[in-house]
Amino acid sequence: MAQSLKGRKVAILATDGFEESELFDPKKALDEAGAQTTVVSLKKGEIKAWKDKNWGKSIAVDLSLDEADAEDFDALLLPGGVMNPDKLRNDEKAVAFAQSFVDDEKPIAAICHGPQLLIETGILSGRRVTSFPSVKTDIINAGGDWHDAEVITDNGLVTSRKPDDIPAFNKKMIEEFAEGRHTGRSADQSSHASQH
Repeated sequence: MAQSLKGRKVAILATDGFEESELFDPKKALDEAGAQTTVVSLKKGEIKAWKDKNWGKSIAVDLSLDEADAEDFDALLLPGGVMNPDKLRNDEKAVAFAQSFVDDEKPIAAICHGPQLLIETGILSGRRVTSFPSVKTDIINAGGDWHDAEVITDNGLVTSRKPDDIPAFNKKMIEEFAEGRHTGRSADQSSHASQH
């Protein structure tokens, strides 16, 4: 990948039940692009992935939400999984952490069920987004402009539908994270759904 993320600090917010490939694959892409990734969760220890119909791999939590300060990061990655975002959106600290990225107009990438957490922040209102189909109604009810596409970017917000979309998601995520804050920019005129 052409873009370098050297010096960029990316928070990965997740908890038990995250979709395995949606954390590990984007994290690997970010690490390879030179970013410093930090796994943030509800508490220290390890969080466990969900893969297919069973629990999957675990990953160490670098910082709990009590320890993490959104000001220390340049961008936010929200993996999916059915259980993960549902737990996060019901946690005030998790919502406040995500809200800080929204308020500071820092880039955010969310895949699959990941955009569910963003519903709580109000960022989806009027924005072009995609997600796992079962989240579509929630996003529309939150004012989002939902589309069925492998990846959509809208002014620093990158969204994708499912694990099959990860290659396109990673590419756009790295582009947006390389651009950094989207302060004062109008809606991205190049926003489009990548189609094959």
